[in-house]
Amino acid sequence: MDEEAVVKFVETYLKKKGFKQAELAFHEEIQQQQQQQNNSNNAINIHSDPDLSTLLHSLSQPEDSPARYQEEYSKLRTWAYSSLDLYKHELLRVLYPVFVHCYMDIVAKGHIQHARNFFNSFREDHEMMHSRDLQKLEGVLSPSHLEEMEFAHTLRQSKVNIKICQYSDELMMQYLRKSKSTIILGIVNEHINFQVSPGQPISISDDPDAVTLIGSSQDAANQINKKEIHWGLLEDSLEERLEKTGGFLSDSEKTEGETKEGDVDENKKRSMDGGKQGASIKKSKKDKAASATAKAVRLEANTVPAAPRVKPELPLPVMPAEVEQSILEDLRNRVQLSSTTLPSVSFYTFINTHNGLNCSSISHDGSLVAGGFSDSSLKVWDMAKLGQQAGNSVLQGENDTAPSEHLLGPNSGKRSYTLFRGHSGPVHSATFSPLGDFILSSSADTTVRLWSTELNANLVCYKGHNYPVWDVQFSPVGHYFASASHDRTARIWSMDRIQPLRIMAGHLSDVDCVQWHVNCNYIATGSSDKTVRLWDVQSGECVRIFIGHRSMILSLAMSPDGRYMASGDEDGTIMMWDLSSGRCISPMMGHHSCVWSLAFSCESSLLASGSADCTVKLWDVTTSTKPAKTEENKSGNTHRLRLLKTLPTKSTPVSTLRFSRRNLLFAAGALSRRPLKAFEADACRGTGDTLSPCICRL
Repeated sequence: MDEEAVVKFVETYLKKKGFKQAELAFHEEIQQQQQQQNNSNNAINIHSDPDLSTLLHSLSQPEDSPARYQEEYSKLRTWAYSSLDLYKHELLRVLYPVFVHCYMDIVAKGHIQHARNFFNSFREDHEMMHSRDLQKLEGVLSPSHLEEMEFAHTLRQSKVNIKICQYSDELMMQYLRKSKSTIILGIVNEHINFQVSPGQPISISDDPDAVTLIGSSQDAANQINKKEIHWGLLEDSLEERLEKTGGFLSDSEKTEGETKEGDVDENKKRSMDGGKQGASIKKSKKDKAASATAKAVRLEANTVPAAPRVKPELPLPVMPAEVEQSILEDLRNRVQLSSTTLPSVSFYTFINTHNGLNCSSISHDGSLVAGGFSDSSLKVWDMAKLGQQAGNSVLQGENDTAPSEHLLGPNSGKRSYTLFRGHSGPVHSATFSPLGDFILSSSADTTVRLWSTELNANLVCYKGHNYPVWDVQFSPVGHYFASASHDRTARIWSMDRIQPLRIMAGHLSDVDCVQWHVNCNYIATGSSDKTVRLWDVQSGECVRIFIGHRSMILSLAMSPDGRYMASGDEDGTIMMWDLSSGRCISPMMGHHSCVWSLAFSCESSLLASGSADCTVKLWDVTTSTKPAKTEENKSGNTHRLRLLKTLPTKSTPVSTLRFSRRNLLFAAGALSRRPLKAFEADACRGTGDTLSPCICRL
């Protein structure tokens, strides 16, 4: 391109935009250059000036050309990565939403090949944090997809909330104006909402809501979260009856009285026998320490106000008298757990599953363990029968197909497990009823089946979902259960009806997990759309939307006091939510892989989490949910759950956790490497550093 052509090009551009003053100044400059050229015969070589050449090239391009999108985004990316470390992590948050909308804008203009080149050029920057979103965006290949695909349509209609400090916001705006990045400015104005805060930048791990790319707008979620919910416990529950009669307190007082009597006896012995003085002092100190620990547990429990009592919205089943007495006995003998008194753990390991184990479940008393397999079978092991077997008997976990409960093994030993067949697809979830007399299973064949553990038979097949059912959970009182499916719905059922009672629809993607509230008036659902929703069982309405996760939700747990809910996602992040306000009160970072299971202790003081990173972690809930101090609030740090203990397994990803009514923690998983030929139970007592210090071959 010669000099005259460039001059004409610039003049045309200035006239087109109506920049009259700039046009006059340009003409004056050209005339001066021509006079200087005539005087000195020194012509300007445009090609020798790379900056001028680049500027003219950009001016010659249409404003909406794909090259302009790629050029402006590339410059923004380079600028953000070269910023000061203090502000870099906040500035980098802007890149992902800008990348998404640049790609969709290029697709909307019909430049499909340029859009693919742009997507592939910068995809690696966001692969770690947004891999699932990128997989969905990759399928957007035409302008019609932007309207037909719900995910893409939602992104274009909603805004992204980004938390950023005031100085970072000023830096960003200054750069965009100075670099004349008109395309990026348009995207920021239309699709990004900066939530500017005074002071220093917030660190990356301190705020899980720093970037929220959500399906429904934040305003709509806030409106839903203003609805009133009754999160209290059920009236006239067994726990309430025991509290009124002083059942919990009498045991504590009895323990304290015995401790005092022991102290008096020890003092008498020390006065009578001087030779045993050293041993007596040690024993006395040990008893006093135990007494102090018991008092600390009681004081810690008393600091939490009692939960309100609510009436059930569903008609509840009548509990048999003998079962009620058994549960009351368990409650009386419950161990009070705290940050200083950690639970005993019993871990069940499945061996030789050949990657066929999809799910596992443990009954409330730990007497039954179930496994759902890819060959559409459901198997239930009775721990009492396993303990009665000969020591040399072998229990296969996968390769048997006969439906009999007692089968002969290679050493003539009986294999005590029940094989349930009926599904025509992989079994994805299983759950025991509170009394252990029934078990539910859900499958890829779109059905949920009810089995009797006493009759060893299938009783009912529930059909209603149109796609695979990922999860199913019994209610805390039995009779009712909830299911979650790939069809983006959750459904509530009762055992005596083959049609669902309620259908909860609202998630934008698969509903992966479901959990009941302790009062049976609400259920919570976790989805691949990165949100958790709380639903009213009676009306079927969504009453809470919990936003903050950055990947699909895999596990949920409700605290027994009804106040809190915990959710775990694919990235290993756990969040504690306040049900009354809908806010995240404590994010938990510690796991390095998927969090498959969560469980609260019976007094809601501890949270156990099981992950694919082969660990069980215990978190202090009581301390972490206390009101934060003013000094901590001023510094901008959020209140976090304190990690009390990490218990590693022997190469066993943890798929299931459950606290018994006596506060014993049960866990289960399938061994991933060690080639043994048995179904093992690994037992750990107290607070050891591993879940399997010894292996019991059953």
